[in-house]
Amino acid sequence: MTAKIRKILSFLDSVEREFDRTVTPSSVRICAAAVVENPCAGRYVEDLSPLQDIGAEMGKLLAERCLSLGGLDPADIQSFGKAAMVGEDGEIEHAAAVLHPTLGAPLRAVLGGGKALVPSSKKMGGPGDTLDVPLGHKDAAYVRSHFDGMPVRVADAPRPNEILIAIALAPGGRPLPRVGGLKHEDFVGDDGLR
Repeated sequence: MTAKIRKILSFLDSVEREFDRTVTPSSVRICAAAVVENPCAGRYVEDLSPLQDIGAEMGKLLAERCLSLGGLDPADIQSFGKAAMVGEDGEIEHAAAVLHPTLGAPLRAVLGGGKALVPSSKKMGGPGDTLDVPLGHKDAAYVRSHFDGMPVRVADAPRPNEILIAIALAPGGRPLPRVGGLKHEDFVGDDGLR
């Protein structure tokens, strides 16, 4: 493994009731995050391929962790998202290098596909800062009920020379969705949009 991992965290959020209404099935979001050493911290680096290698490893590792924590099969997943926060000795481009060129393909391989773009977020921060992982339908970006997000906060990360990398998965949409638009049961999934 290329990534020097300091810690891995996993979170499961399950909404059972909302404004005294039962949420059936429960609205579940799962996140797995890794705190890794940033090999490019503290200096300008032209070749960001070491970060891209880390992204590829994290796509597989974190997706598998999410499925395991949720007790879910890949076919159960309807939404996905990814995010990264670099510590102060990094730069936003380091988060982009981890997330964009190589993380998506291993994530999709674990899930057995996914036609839509994987929503993403990048930021710079420090220990205890919140990283919001956006979520969107994995096969049809226009399914509004699945526009969501999951906050991740790690008390001791990222340190200046680290990157916090997170993947979130969900087997459904928001609790009690009612803003209209394309429904999960009606999507076609040919173009990643509808």
